[in-house]
Amino acid sequence: MFQRNESDTKEPGIVKHSINTLMFRSLKRTHDLFVASQSLSIPTHEQSSRLRKACKINSEYSAVKHMSAPNETAARVSSKTESGPVLGPYNQSDIEANIPSDDPGNRDAYRGSTALVSARDNNPLKSALALKAITTEKPIWHAPWKLYRVVSGHLGWVRCIDVDPSNDWFVTGSTDRTIKIWDLATSTLRLSLTGHISTIRAVKVSHRHTYLFSAGEDKQIKCWDLEQNKTIRHYHGHLSAVYGLALHPRLDVLISCGRDSTARVWDIRTKASIFTLSGHTNTVACVESQAPNPQVVTGSHDSTVRLWDLTAGKTRAILTNHKKSIRALALHPEEFTFTSSSADVIKQWRFPDGNFMQNLTGQIGIINCMAVNPDGVLVSGGDNGSLFFWDWRTGYNFQKAQTIVQPGSLDSEAGLFCMAFDKSGTRLLVGEADKTIKVYKQDESADEESHPVVWKSEILKGKKY
Repeated sequence: MFQRNESDTKEPGIVKHSINTLMFRSLKRTHDLFVASQSLSIPTHEQSSRLRKACKINSEYSAVKHMSAPNETAARVSSKTESGPVLGPYNQSDIEANIPSDDPGNRDAYRGSTALVSARDNNPLKSALALKAITTEKPIWHAPWKLYRVVSGHLGWVRCIDVDPSNDWFVTGSTDRTIKIWDLATSTLRLSLTGHISTIRAVKVSHRHTYLFSAGEDKQIKCWDLEQNKTIRHYHGHLSAVYGLALHPRLDVLISCGRDSTARVWDIRTKASIFTLSGHTNTVACVESQAPNPQVVTGSHDSTVRLWDLTAGKTRAILTNHKKSIRALALHPEEFTFTSSSADVIKQWRFPDGNFMQNLTGQIGIINCMAVNPDGVLVSGGDNGSLFFWDWRTGYNFQKAQTIVQPGSLDSEAGLFCMAFDKSGTRLLVGEADKTIKVYKQDESADEESHPVVWKSEILKGKKY
């Protein structure tokens, strides 16, 4: 057959060049086209420059704009240097001169601010100074808490606890596979329920029906009718142990979470699985629910907190500030805030977007449980038996306690696994590893003189995570 030589394919008058040569030629043409005047600087756009400065001032000094001007004496001393910034009385017109005139919204935002001062060179970025450091608020006084009752009856660790909405009784679940109902006033045993074949990890009492929900490491979620004292429904779907339960305050909806890295939303009446909230990459250890959005909050061993949109069944926000496994969540009963805990640190957040508020540090060890009452007392329990009491607003730790194990128990059985306030917020119930439930209440004989607030003002470090 006829074969064509390469010389036959060449067209006359075309010289072949290497790829490198062509690339360098293209780069040179582009350079000559767009950078014809390399020695000249790019001209400044005055309106854009003023707008950029105004935005930067608002971003950096918005937190201190409301503060008062510095003392006149300090201002005179600093204003002696002619080349330096003038720290005299606040001059609003100098700052407004740097704000774009075509944007009245920016001008209104800066009007009345006393956090900035002007400079002779009319450069607000060099002359804007904070008038004083932001300091911590003084915490309000809380009465100390003391142990006044120890309840025994379980044969294993007490892993979960919940209080009846009528504040008449409370329920506990244990590793002995039993659910026990106790009288809240006298702490006497009213009823024992059996049916689970493994450790019970969560119990929840419904405030809409006479139902009690329980979940355990046997993958089962049971609904108990407390009028008949028997199981009436089972919810099947989890692939591994179930670690947490939450009831929606307004809907007949149950949310569960577990070791299969998911949270599941159930219809209480039909037993149908409405949503499977997937996204966590490790065990989901805790779940909470509330009426406003986001209606579901989960904490996981993958060190993240997720806020969920229950209408769409999707994640609304992911909080990645924690560095270790999250084992407990607590919602404030009156404020639109919540807290999450991991080893050695507790973080407070603000709904609906999960904005970070502050860190609560000082409790060393794994924090297994938390509870907060309407008076703003946050309690956290550790794996080492430590019990810390915090002021919710300021994060001040006003009391530290160490649990005492019961006679016959090992010192290593001092862990705290669950806790809950009663509906009045005056009694604290704590489930422990020594198989007991300890009841705490406020010391009525204490006052501000006998137990003063040992506190000193500190300058905020400005942590944003």
